[in-house]
Amino acid sequence: MWAGNAVVGRLVVDSIGPMWLNVGRWLVAFAILLPLGRRALAGPASWRRIGERWRYLAVLGLLGVGTYNALQYLALRTSTPVNVTLIASSLPVWSMVLGVLLYGTHPNRMQLAGAVFSLAGVGTVLTRGDFHALAQIRLVQGDLLMLVAILGWALYSWMLVRPPEHMKGDRRPDWNWADFLVAQCVFGIGWTFVGAGLGEWLIPSVPLRWSPGLAAAILFVAVGPSVIAYRSWGLAVAEAGPEMAAIFYNLTPLFAAVLSAALIGEGPRPYHGLAFALIV
Repeated sequence: MWAGNAVVGRLVVDSIGPMWLNVGRWLVAFAILLPLGRRALAGPASWRRIGERWRYLAVLGLLGVGTYNALQYLALRTSTPVNVTLIASSLPVWSMVLGVLLYGTHPNRMQLAGAVFSLAGVGTVLTRGDFHALAQIRLVQGDLLMLVAILGWALYSWMLVRPPEHMKGDRRPDWNWADFLVAQCVFGIGWTFVGAGLGEWLIPSVPLRWSPGLAAAILFVAVGPSVIAYRSWGLAVAEAGPEMAAIFYNLTPLFAAVLSAALIGEGPRPYHGLAFALIV
């Protein structure tokens, strides 16, 4: 689903602005999630719980809903789905860096070795397999945007793992996965509109070209990557553990390469194979 998100984002890049694609995605996803997570908004007591935690939820909504996917869709204007997903596979590296800088964690030697291989894989993507280009590197704008996006997602992930006191133990509201995502969307959807407005002002997007294909694309990114994948990931982490789940997350570029070749004719290059091997 997450590989498909990158491919579909690339397919509709000429039909809708990337920021507005993100708005449409989360509006539809919110409508789907609302019946599943309605307890988060059911009555004054529920709204009071959200109000007491608004700063935390607002930042989660900014990073997870308002920023990450908007930057990914922006990146797809100048980069490819394979590049975008390969760069996203460096998530464990940036999570490690933020853990050291912000949370005082200490990675072991195996983790550091893994980080070196993963960064080498990302470097392979950024240089298009020509490491001599590091001396005079000219990165594609989309690659840089995806690096910013994955840094934001790493911070989002740490905020989930190390929440403030009011989100721990008995002080945490009795929210299931859908309730919690709905609470984030309350703020996140507002951020998507702010981002769309600023994005149009700074970088005007393509005119909207409405079609059944675009409607199907918005429905897919709302249902698949936003609801089904999120729930599947939560179940996977709970049953198999985050370490095992993270291994399978790194298969995303492989699926993106297959889908790109099949749907939009952007097949993988030899350097993609090297990058994929290094990251895994």
